[in-house]
Amino acid sequence: MFLLLVSPGLRSGTVALADGESLKYRVSWGILSHAGEISVTARAEELAGLPQLRVSTLTATTGVARKLYKFEARGECLYDGADGRILAAITNSIARKKKSHAMAVFDYGTGTMDYRDYVRPEKSGTHAIPEGSVTDLITCLVQTRSWDMKTGDRRPATVMFDDDFYDLTIVAGDIEKVDTPWGEVDAMVLAPIMEKEPKGMFKRGGKVRVWISQDERRLPVKLEISMKVGTGTAHLTDYTPPAAGLVAASK
Repeated sequence: MFLLLVSPGLRSGTVALADGESLKYRVSWGILSHAGEISVTARAEELAGLPQLRVSTLTATTGVARKLYKFEARGECLYDGADGRILAAITNSIARKKKSHAMAVFDYGTGTMDYRDYVRPEKSGTHAIPEGSVTDLITCLVQTRSWDMKTGDRRPATVMFDDDFYDLTIVAGDIEKVDTPWGEVDAMVLAPIMEKEPKGMFKRGGKVRVWISQDERRLPVKLEISMKVGTGTAHLTDYTPPAAGLVAASK
């Protein structure tokens, strides 16, 4: 479930993460205050002289939680550094003894995504890319850095999960206080909902909330997923800003 939230990406034309930027989270679940950790890092690259951005994620259980339920997922996403469109994504995970390994490659010339599942090849296939910008859930929420959403605002978004696309509505809620490594901050609560034909975790009654800081960085300082089996919460514990040159350029 947290993999759905933290697989990083970009909206077309807007960069959610910049070269050198990284975020780390501590995950709690029930009575386990340190059940897992999440890390997200971004690194600028070039291929044949073309700028690209590689975003890597690692989600894993730790300590007692790892002994009870071993989970580890790694993701690599590659984006066009010029227009911000996702070019390719690959994921590997292990949950107890269950493994997954899949890759998606986007061809905007043909408007298709080639999806390959190396563990369950029957799921492999070619899918049409929906119109507009396609991204993942956490990127939609991080993109509120530039959306300037106010309480009560609603904004549509199309997100990708595995070989499927979800049409969501991002709803802006109230401003709440959240503890962070640099002190208490004001954060807006955002809730992605699936209003038309819910599927996946949304069909099963799952709920997601993300707290976006209202300072100039607009960071996702807290993530929460509620399911019938319980609620998991991720708190931002460490943040590294982008390289100085990019910060100056963005200003």
